[in-house]
Amino acid sequence: MTHLKHQGDKRIHQMAAHRRIRQFFLPSFTPMFLIRIFLVSLCAYLFFGFLCIPFTIQGISMEPTYLDGGVNFCWRLRYLFSEPKRHDVVAVRFAGSRVMLLKRVVAREGEQVEFRAGKLYVNGMEIEEPYVRFPCDWNLPPRQVEKDCVYVVGDNRSMPIENHHFGQTSRIRIIGVPLW
Repeated sequence: MTHLKHQGDKRIHQMAAHRRIRQFFLPSFTPMFLIRIFLVSLCAYLFFGFLCIPFTIQGISMEPTYLDGGVNFCWRLRYLFSEPKRHDVVAVRFAGSRVMLLKRVVAREGEQVEFRAGKLYVNGMEIEEPYVRFPCDWNLPPRQVEKDCVYVVGDNRSMPIENHHFGQTSRIRIIGVPLW
């Protein structure tokens, strides 16, 4: 008799487990379930639409740090209470809200920036850039970074200076940083 009772209990637990699995994958559309789906969708839309924007890296200007075709997220709250620092990688709004450039901050407001024989100089001092892997021969006369601006440039300096999008950008155009 106890053997039959044990088998019956086991069968009841199996049926309950199957019911829970079926309910998980095929839930009944109750009003509470629909409200839950709506709230999860709204939170995902707000989070990925405004705070943590997914993007695909297109181009080679940040190689080898960020590879062409890679996927990342732009965290928009990074500079809510702080300013970009030298060597930070930032997402700069290029056109509209969906076209962004990934660049590295090399100089801040009030600093003088120049390139001599491929070396970066800020305020007359050579800046060590361990993230630059490819040598270049860029020459750019000294220029002062204006108020509320930063000077940005990509890590891949092997391309001619004329083919590279870089320079001074307004702090307002920096919309965040890549997550990784």
